[in-house]
Amino acid sequence: MAADAAEEIRGTAHGTAPVPLSVLDLVTVGAGRTATEALRTGVDIARLAEARGFHRYWVAEHHSMPGVASSSPAVILAHLAAHTERVRLGSGGVMLPNHAPLVIAEQFGTLEAMAPGRVDLGLGRAPGTDGATAAALRRTDRLNEGADDFPQQLAELIRFLDDDFPDGHPYSRIHAVPGPVQGTSPGGVQSTHRPPVWLLGSSGFSARLAGTLGLPFAFAHHFSAQNTVPALELYRDSFRPSAVLDAPYALIGVSALATDDEKEARRQVLAAALNMVRLRTGRPGLVPAPEEAEAYDFSPMELEFVQSWNANVIHGTADEVRTGLDDLQKRTGADELMITANAHGGDVRLRSYELIADAYGLPTA
Repeated sequence: MAADAAEEIRGTAHGTAPVPLSVLDLVTVGAGRTATEALRTGVDIARLAEARGFHRYWVAEHHSMPGVASSSPAVILAHLAAHTERVRLGSGGVMLPNHAPLVIAEQFGTLEAMAPGRVDLGLGRAPGTDGATAAALRRTDRLNEGADDFPQQLAELIRFLDDDFPDGHPYSRIHAVPGPVQGTSPGGVQSTHRPPVWLLGSSGFSARLAGTLGLPFAFAHHFSAQNTVPALELYRDSFRPSAVLDAPYALIGVSALATDDEKEARRQVLAAALNMVRLRTGRPGLVPAPEEAEAYDFSPMELEFVQSWNANVIHGTADEVRTGLDDLQKRTGADELMITANAHGGDVRLRSYELIADAYGLPTA
């Protein structure tokens, strides 16, 4: 699996892009729109990503957020697998402490059977929601336990994925199906290949763990920009070659929105920032329309947050976004840029990826 995994992890840059470009879709739902529409837009974006040479398309697990329809990554990815043929599909990520490792091994083994050789399993240790919702998900209010146990949960999940618990282990006779056991059973013809595992993070914990284990690392620059460079340096310094990778490989999630008009980009990111203001103050809702954001009376504290938040959103015309992405890649040394376009309307998000692809001269179908 080692050579195959490394090949799947390390994408190819196309056109004039400095590194491979990928998509992180939060499946956002705007005011006046439905989750059905948001999920249809997700299919459109995944198809565009495939046609234009983006390396992968990931969705992220979130809960109890009206404006984000990606609570069930495995379900969404199964739907996307039926509508695409080549683009890599994955989780960015599954919040492992919310789930039993065996369940995730089964879900992603199923996805691998649906879309052989193009599934990624990105894992995070945060809840992807507030504490009360996390307690409902996990059936416990001891939330720190889940985060503290993450390395052990990860090791258990990888054992299930590889079907290699040692003799005498309590789980040695338990198999994640679909999975390698079907290929090693008498008469088995199924491939023993399984999805490559990525670790996700917004601080140093997962950076160090990914490096120590020799796994690829994805950093959430789009909401933790101040920690990006230190986390990537920690990952590279901690890296130990493994059966998966012989050298570090890190992507960063980047919030970027390109529009045909610079003024429209500012309107769209203001609306997305208002959505974040409401989320951070315990009032999560649908992504507001730009008109609502323009009419909103921001308090001085809210305005300060908006300015700080949007300072890390690369937005403007296609050329301005391309320049911003190039500069960010040079500053961080990221091996891959995973772009998330947050806007009220799905048409705006889809257009943004088209403009970015055109700006870099990515291939056309």
